Amino acid sequence: MPTRSLGASGLTVSRLALGSWRTFERIPRDAGVAVLQAAREAGITFLDDARYDDETGSAPLPTGYSEIVFGEVFRASGWDRDDVVIANKLWWEFWPEQDAAAELDASLRRMGLDHVDVIYAESLPAGLPLDAAMEQIGGLIEVGKARAWGVLNWTADQVLEAAQIADMARSPAPAAAQLPYSLVQRDVVEDDQLIRALNAANTAVVASYALAGGVLTGKYGEAGAPAGRHPEAAGDPRWADAVAAGREVAALAAELEVAPAALALAFPLLNPAVAAVLFGATRPDQIQADVAALELAESLDEDTAARLRAIGAPHDVEVTAG
Repeated sequence: MPTRSLGASGLTVSRLALGSWRTFERIPRDAGVAVLQAAREAGITFLDDARYDDETGSAPLPTGYSEIVFGEVFRASGWDRDDVVIANKLWWEFWPEQDAAAELDASLRRMGLDHVDVIYAESLPAGLPLDAAMEQIGGLIEVGKARAWGVLNWTADQVLEAAQIADMARSPAPAAAQLPYSLVQRDVVEDDQLIRALNAANTAVVASYALAGGVLTGKYGEAGAPAGRHPEAAGDPRWADAVAAGREVAALAAELEVAPAALALAFPLLNPAVAAVLFGATRPDQIQADVAALELAESLDEDTAARLRAIGAPHDVEVTAG
């Protein structure tokens, strides 16, 4: 499994990262353990977890049960904690009553961990200055509760300001930026201003939502599609572009004799700014199928890569093979 560095953090991560959104709390524990074991066997060393509100209607607490389940399946998987980079998030949902340290402490208790490797900060709440937030986050790194920090859906101006504050204060700059990036959502990661800001901050991109919730696999192309994150996609005009792109991905994948999910995941891997691509899985065979994206991204010739990039591209954007 190829790896990349996350900024100046000293952390090295696998190019594919396994997320946990809407997964482990929705499947049997043994299935979750099997997924994590398959990820480890495939060479994945980057796991992403976070506190989410319960959507199943059966969790014993309204928010954070996802972290409890993640901790349980992680320990049961037999994974050595020192062999993996684990990321979590600061949502600032209960600020100012709960500062960064209190929020992370609660997450660590639920996960059963003593630290995370990367803590992502969501956009800051009104009334919390960036320098004050960075001071809180720096405190987490100083005491060893996090090894590095990143940003979640921040603007170019916010990233650049964070880099400037870090430089003046001689504190850690954001090592990673988790951003949505797929064949049908390119505007954020490919924005010139954001690219310059990320380069100035030495911040690596961790691409999320690369399959558009599974729509880019082509499985929602017809009415009566199987259940998934977006069962409403078939026939819903709001999803029309993604569904159409999913059909094109499936057609090209059939021509290349590869899995559609692997082909869609290959797209963000082609961008040199992307250090890792985040995906989810509920079965071990999905891990195996999606890991094929790595070899596929390396083996695509220029013409085929250009055909892939053209799928879902805005009409006013020129798509090149380079």
